[in-house]
Amino acid sequence: MKQTVQMDRIQEKMQPGIYTRDGFLGTDRRKLIDILIEDDEAVKRMDLNHQQIAQRMIELRDAGMRGLGEFINVEPHYEVRVVSVRGKLPCPFGDPGIFPKTNTVVRNTALDREVTYTDMHIHMVGSHGFYEGKGSPFRLEPGVLAELLDIQPIRE
Repeated sequence: MKQTVQMDRIQEKMQPGIYTRDGFLGTDRRKLIDILIEDDEAVKRMDLNHQQIAQRMIELRDAGMRGLGEFINVEPHYEVRVVSVRGKLPCPFGDPGIFPKTNTVVRNTALDREVTYTDMHIHMVGSHGFYEGKGSPFRLEPGVLAELLDIQPIRE
């Protein structure tokens, strides 16, 4: 698939200093379309979709909000902390609205590993299948995210 002019404009907005200090692409020099395709293929290989992943991120964020900025236990084996930071961000894909700077830290105590994601991540994963570029300090690897959050394929 070829990158469109519109995607070129979106990719320009993802550069450092436009919406965020570090941008959304890290050291990844590929076209945005290639990043999206690679992550989409990874998600499909797990028999998942981006909306399932985003939904699980929302569930854990919402459970963690009860902790009022402190880690709380969430069954079956998580510690979750949600911290709001001042400010809001627009979506680089041009979607309406702005997203609060909310950081969610999920510790999977069974795996002894953790992941941090934002409300913007939830939106970009669920709406665009975008996990940020490789080398980005906030990159979410789809396979790692699915493993840490215990996301299983929905069997019909």
